[in-house]
Amino acid sequence: MTDGNLPAGPDGPRVWVTVPTYEEADNIELLVRRVRESVPDAHILVVDDNSADGTAAKAEALAAELGGIEVLRRPRKLGLGSAYRAGHAVGIARGFDVMVQIDADLSHNPADLPRLLAALERGADLAVGSRYAPGGSVPNWPRRRLALSVAGNRYTAFCLGMGVRDATAGYRAYRASILRAIDFETTHSTGYGFQIEMTYRVLDAGGTIEEVPIAFTDRVRGHSKMSWRIVAEAMLLVTWWGVRDRVLRRRRKRAP
Repeated sequence: MTDGNLPAGPDGPRVWVTVPTYEEADNIELLVRRVRESVPDAHILVVDDNSADGTAAKAEALAAELGGIEVLRRPRKLGLGSAYRAGHAVGIARGFDVMVQIDADLSHNPADLPRLLAALERGADLAVGSRYAPGGSVPNWPRRRLALSVAGNRYTAFCLGMGVRDATAGYRAYRASILRAIDFETTHSTGYGFQIEMTYRVLDAGGTIEEVPIAFTDRVRGHSKMSWRIVAEAMLLVTWWGVRDRVLRRRRKRAP
């Protein structure tokens, strides 16, 4: 699927970074500054879902100070998948070459961004910051949470026939061309389900994925937005996609 080398201006491909936020006032400034340090020319879009703690205002102050930063204020909490769809759509419409997604809570280290971009330069359509690729890690996670995450990814790989170790990972860089090819705006899932659906569509379109090992550090400030409802939604979707596509494959084989 790879369409050759990434387009490059005098300073390389144009990189768009989407940061979804909800109640991340404690983290947003440090996150944005670290992204700017790692990829100085990247354009950053903060998609804020009506945070009551002043997250959007802090991001707007950073935009005035640093430039190359925008804030998309949304009227209510619309979900992670929705935020990334909105962010990717704006970046693609503006003609950027690479769409990055990163969590605002500092669990994703912005210092790893150059390694994700290097994977695209090597030919990948999607670079995944992977906790479970060789060299990846999840320091200080409770055993129960780690077991749930690993089991969820193994179940996903089994149901969908994917060789990706960390299909639920949220730290990613996409070529704009693969996002256009998979018609990403027609996805509907959120949370883990969104990450899995995007991975599945990339592979289904013939795209290549490289997992870049990262250390995923749990947030130290603020509160996690993860819930059992989000996990359950993802696993139900995976089961449905797996059953649906196996039935469709059988029907195609039987067709004269």
